[in-house]
Amino acid sequence: MNMEELVAVCFQIITYVGTARSCFVNAVQSAKAGKFDEAESLIKQGDEAFVEGHRCHADLIAKEAGGELTASSMMLMHAEDQMMSAEGFRIIAEEFIAVHRRLSEVEKMK
Repeated sequence: MNMEELVAVCFQIITYVGTARSCFVNAVQSAKAGKFDEAESLIKQGDEAFVEGHRCHADLIAKEAGGELTASSMMLMHAEDQMMSAEGFRIIAEEFIAVHRRLSEVEKMK
């Protein structure tokens, strides 16, 4: 795999996980508005995008293990950083959605 191909895969990873992160953030906003079904749907969409980004990354790892990838780049480090960021956003989104759901239930009791 040459550097140009590596950069292209890195852009794929960044695109997928960026989409995932946006879905997770939007899921929190939906939950904040009381749209819990929409929030769950956005989490699912984000998960699907994240899996695609993870698949691209796993392919790179397999190529490296097979000796096909010997180079590294700042772009790859950035892509991996974006993956970690998206994963963190998902965890936080789930927590915020749970909090908003609980607050909604409390407000209904008033």
